[in-house]
Amino acid sequence: MDVKIAELASKCDYRTVADILAGWTDVKISHGTVRNIVNKVGMAQARQDEAMVKELEESAELPQGKKVDVLFAEADGVYIRSTERKKGMEVRHAVLYEGWEKNGNRVSLKGREVIMTTKSSDAFWTEVHALAASRYSLEKAQVVTNSDGGAGDTAEKFREAFAQSENPVIHQLDAYHVYRNLSRVFAPGKSKYKDYVLQAIKTRDRRDFELWMDTYESTLNDPKRMKKAKEFRSYILGNWECIGDWRDRVEEIPEGARGLGAIESNQRHITYRMKKRGMYWSRTGGEAMVKIIQGIMNQTLRKAYLKDRQRSVRKQREARKIVKMSAILHERTRPSVGVRHGSIAVYTCNSSAVGRLRKVIHNGQHY
Repeated sequence: MDVKIAELASKCDYRTVADILAGWTDVKISHGTVRNIVNKVGMAQARQDEAMVKELEESAELPQGKKVDVLFAEADGVYIRSTERKKGMEVRHAVLYEGWEKNGNRVSLKGREVIMTTKSSDAFWTEVHALAASRYSLEKAQVVTNSDGGAGDTAEKFREAFAQSENPVIHQLDAYHVYRNLSRVFAPGKSKYKDYVLQAIKTRDRRDFELWMDTYESTLNDPKRMKKAKEFRSYILGNWECIGDWRDRVEEIPEGARGLGAIESNQRHITYRMKKRGMYWSRTGGEAMVKIIQGIMNQTLRKAYLKDRQRSVRKQREARKIVKMSAILHERTRPSVGVRHGSIAVYTCNSSAVGRLRKVIHNGQHY
């Protein structure tokens, strides 16, 4: 029941969940109770991810996972509002998949696995590495990655996360972010410069790129436009080795291969539920919700919650002791053992304290 409520809460707010339950079932709970259930279920998934990381760190060798020829990985982040004053919270998000599947005109990711968290960048990449190592055997695989080149999603981060592969990681700068930044830089009426710069990026002609950027900057008088142009130049040149489609850098293109950029559409699972609409999230509530969304997408939420609810061996032993003592204390009748007889077998003089006590008990004397 808790998992079903948590899954429903990943689609609508807590008050709506409480109203739905009251209207369609006999269950009547407050929105505060719904929040508590969400936190309980979400943190169960979070603890399972922590256990996965710990198991990998303590293992002497990597587990035997699924062997794939090519593995694709993409990462990005989205900011949501925090309950902390004047602070935002970044939800870090990675998606791993083996390729694409077609169902008519619809295309979906094959073998999709996601990691989502509001924790630090280091904790996020540790979970990505643990997920890849526990699911796949990547020694002979070619890993292809994609990101916007931000500080937390650099090519080096991907290389560290997929270091078990013997082949160099092929990293691509996300084409969507390149085109978006390009459109923001060029002022209206300067489209010819935009076309020349875009052509230089597509052909990976660094000399032409710098030449046309210099030419465009020489026409600018607005300091803000000039600043944007310089930032765009720095962004492209800083990621120049990652410019271009990944298919141009592999020896053999897999069948049905497509361009990367699936992370953008997958971000909607977060933004539709957690962004805008006046929503603010605490650290615990935000982490619990993204882990519920992750568990639903990976189909691991129910298993993680049920496993978290199981008692450890030590807890089971303690519970048995409590049950046993409770049964003894609640017994109404106990078996009779009859009258007990005995004597104090102490060999000492009658004038001592013990001697006088023995004398009182045996003779019934009182002082």
